[in-house]
Amino acid sequence: MDDKERILRIRKINDILKTRKKYDALACYNKGEKVHEKQLAFHRSLKRNRWVFGGNRSGKTECGAVETVWMARGIHPYRTNRPDVSGWVVSVSYDVQREVAQSKILHYLRPDWIEDVIMHTGAKGNPSSGIIDTIVVRNVFGGFSKIGFKSAESGREKFQGASLDFVWFDEEPPQDIYEECKMRVLDKKGDLFGTMTPLKGLTWVYDLIYLNRYNDKEVFYIQMEWADNPFLDPEEVRNITSGMSEEMLESRRYGHFKANSGLVYPEFDESIHVIDPFDFPLEWQDTVSIDPGLRNPLSAHFYCVDGDDNVYVVAEHYEQDKDIDYHAEKILGLADRLNWHRNSSGKLESLIDSAAGQRTLASSKSVSELFHERGIAVNPRVNKELFSGISRVRSYFAERPPKIYIFRNCVNLIREIKCYRWGEGDAPVKKDDHALDELRYYLMTRPTFTPPPTKPGFVEKNYKRLLRLNKKGGSYA
Repeated sequence: MDDKERILRIRKINDILKTRKKYDALACYNKGEKVHEKQLAFHRSLKRNRWVFGGNRSGKTECGAVETVWMARGIHPYRTNRPDVSGWVVSVSYDVQREVAQSKILHYLRPDWIEDVIMHTGAKGNPSSGIIDTIVVRNVFGGFSKIGFKSAESGREKFQGASLDFVWFDEEPPQDIYEECKMRVLDKKGDLFGTMTPLKGLTWVYDLIYLNRYNDKEVFYIQMEWADNPFLDPEEVRNITSGMSEEMLESRRYGHFKANSGLVYPEFDESIHVIDPFDFPLEWQDTVSIDPGLRNPLSAHFYCVDGDDNVYVVAEHYEQDKDIDYHAEKILGLADRLNWHRNSSGKLESLIDSAAGQRTLASSKSVSELFHERGIAVNPRVNKELFSGISRVRSYFAERPPKIYIFRNCVNLIREIKCYRWGEGDAPVKKDDHALDELRYYLMTRPTFTPPPTKPGFVEKNYKRLLRLNKKGGSYA
């Protein structure tokens, strides 16, 4: 085969690949040399309530469109597929639907997979130019699936009645529509997934999904930014970035939620500081720290330290509206499961807020004394200085590699870190900070590391001798 024939064959192969990509975009999704790892992480999660918080052009909408087509076709590579599914695509308006979600789904749906298109407005023969009501899709089980399109502008009443296998929210919906859609997938144990750029601030999505306030085990989210998308031109990213304010970059590029006041711990990165639990050596065990509460939550965490002086938060007890007997029993039970060490008197040792040493009119004994009687020897001599304590915590988060890691099961501590913000008067908002208080007490009790003094070598000693002679005007001999 001569060079001319080789070139002709290569061109023919390239033409075939281009045609295949145009005709079957789904077959080319995340295939080849460039792969969007965070898109794959979203698809691989088996949680039933999954969200992507991403900047514009980060690749988030592709996730929702591909997930929808996979489910409708019955060809999802990571989940159990169902025949003849029904799902909704929810956009903020019909115009946005036509330009974004509808366009993406038509891009990934091969024409021979489409059995019928029912139009809301526009011509059936040219669905991309109109507004689609429903697409009937041939699935691999031999039946048909339905992808319905909804506009949030229609109001909650238009979302009642149906029984669905999935709902995709393209951008943030109103909370009442989200709650209604949760009811639509209830009887089929269906899925909710959303892809959005958080431009509205700290809304219900921030509270229920990002913070996961109610610790819903089915909630999953991932954040995407421009650097995560391997298909964006880096030079174009630099050009766009240079013309945007820091505040705009937070949401438009990084997909971060923004508030009027900043985070107290901006150094905290969930992808770095939060790790899966593992069996730690018994010699790593350090102590427990407690922030007491009765009507307010009582927060207690177990802390370990490895040989490199890295801190690990390995377990938590966090509940409210319970008495000392209840909390002591739960903390001791957790200590038993961890095989946690006791002191020479057989008691569990812990730090505690110094306020626990005060007696109240409701009891002749202090909280510290009550814990001590129940087998927990608490030490109220903690440093409660707020600003130096915050500075200490920030220093642990800021180190690279980090000096602190939090086990993923410490969900309330993680939630409090993510929502702890500055308020007026240069002080944090006094809300949801119970776990953060006892984290601060613990880190403030730890000694700061000071490198040991080193003896000066010959060159350094001679240099200092010459400097002294120079000042005195003496001889250098």
